[in-house]
Amino acid sequence: MKNWVLLRKGGNFTKIGKRFHIHPRTAALIRNRDIIGEEAVDRYLNGTIADLYDGMLMKDMDKAVDLLKEKLTEGQSIRIIGDYDIDGVNATYILLEGLTGLGARVDYDIPDRIRDGYGLNIDLIDRALDDDIDTIITCDNGIAAKNEIAYGKSMGMSIIVTDHHEVPYEEKEDGTREFQIPPADAVVDIKREDCLYPYKGLCGAAVAYKLIEALYNVMGKDPEDVDYLMENVAIATVGDVMDLRDENRIFVAQGLEMLKRTKNLGLRALMECTGVNKECLSAYHIGFVIGPCINAGGRLDTAKRALELLCAGTQKEADLLAGDLKALNDSRKNLTEEAVKEAVIQVETTGLKEEKVLVVYLPECHESIAGIVAGRLRERYYKPVYVLTRAEEGAKGSGRSIEGYHMYDELCKCRNLLTRFGGHRLAAGLSLPEENIFFLRKALNDQTTLTERELTEKIVIDMQLPLCEVTESFIKELSLLEPFGKGNTKPVFAQRKLSLLRGRLLGKHQNVLKLEVMDEDHTIMEAVFFGEMESFFSCLSEKYGPDAREQLLSGRGQDLFMDVTYYPGVNEYMGKKTLQITILDYR
Repeated sequence: MKNWVLLRKGGNFTKIGKRFHIHPRTAALIRNRDIIGEEAVDRYLNGTIADLYDGMLMKDMDKAVDLLKEKLTEGQSIRIIGDYDIDGVNATYILLEGLTGLGARVDYDIPDRIRDGYGLNIDLIDRALDDDIDTIITCDNGIAAKNEIAYGKSMGMSIIVTDHHEVPYEEKEDGTREFQIPPADAVVDIKREDCLYPYKGLCGAAVAYKLIEALYNVMGKDPEDVDYLMENVAIATVGDVMDLRDENRIFVAQGLEMLKRTKNLGLRALMECTGVNKECLSAYHIGFVIGPCINAGGRLDTAKRALELLCAGTQKEADLLAGDLKALNDSRKNLTEEAVKEAVIQVETTGLKEEKVLVVYLPECHESIAGIVAGRLRERYYKPVYVLTRAEEGAKGSGRSIEGYHMYDELCKCRNLLTRFGGHRLAAGLSLPEENIFFLRKALNDQTTLTERELTEKIVIDMQLPLCEVTESFIKELSLLEPFGKGNTKPVFAQRKLSLLRGRLLGKHQNVLKLEVMDEDHTIMEAVFFGEMESFFSCLSEKYGPDAREQLLSGRGQDLFMDVTYYPGVNEYMGKKTLQITILDYR
């Protein structure tokens, strides 16, 4: 059973509403997102590029910029080594574009997910040495490559790390942590304990953007020349599921506007072939349409294909690459569905379901979708989940976590069982000998302090809102809170004891429920539900008997009542606008 929690955060909402010309209810929603004080509210509602922080505040940014200025002046060869996901691809593109604009001799390399694995490795460094590369810049990786970087330095290379992942550490006997900073010439990572940058939630592409911006300043160039790369920061921020707070909110809001009129042939082609309407572009489209296609290259083929899309020089090339990536993503969806089914069977038919931390081994699962499968299982069971697959050497996989479980810290306690690992609070990647899977599962569950309360999913409700308060003007004002995403979720409203007057199932698979509902004040409104239909009707039947489904679908549901959480919207069909609520949860 999910735990519904109504937020009750106080404030002078009438005063805030008058100051910013918004409804007091909207002011309360902003306060619920922990935006406190007029300055913070103003930044939340009106933040612009001018409000972004100075990248030179990052630890070692000055070293990185000075070194790159020197290399550019000397005409030395530079190689960017990124990651194979959406953040790494966009970070690589940002560095490539920025350095090319300064006349650098620059190229890139991106590891193959299966052959090379995550991050910087000896083979990548050897490839650079074979190509007479003088300087390596990592992006979205490198912080955990202490030994590999030491090797590169011993071979006479200059190395700059740009990253946003947790810094590896060893826990000493007294409980303190000894952080392992790699011996690069410059290590620009906002997660460094000694980095005083005001916001620690940036993605790898944002860190790369800050480097380019700072470099342009030092080289006497106008940083506004690279403003257009903010669209790539926006894609990476949403795609890497970063909190849409503080700077990230500005990056994504500005980046979405830039994307609507982007000159990038590849991005335009991808939006066209996936049916995205640029005028209505939102963070949702990045997270669930554009982003998965960019990620599909690194999952099933090579991430270089996605980078080639961003670098496409002709419309024909852009259209071809966009079509390829869409086809790869369609294949990825099918593979994911099969793997999720297999994983659910394994959990349901073994003792795994009773464990607080799920470690699922799917030897035949394509390793590139392990993280997606882990995320789907986390949603289903609301537990931390690690999905492991058979690799060329041993097993490897990904984890996805819940609010009360720090995945990276928990893996640190099991480092003796692992060959390699990295990540942060909510997600991680790991490799280990196949024979250690049983011991990892046991260790993670033996050491966990998760309580039943922490393993109960919370549905956080912003406020109770009667249907009569759902108006077109209020819905329009909600758009001021966008972009929505992790860290700045869509508001959740609740209403008790809605009467379900009538309903009908829609769609090819009968997986959409269209309803007419009425509240206790006799306000009638349309509603729609996109969730699991059998669970919905089972809930009704438990309370009202086996005929409840038939009552509802035959228009005799006036005596069927539910509490619901919802989000309001306007349904526009054939030029006619109708107020409508989307039911998110029910009881």
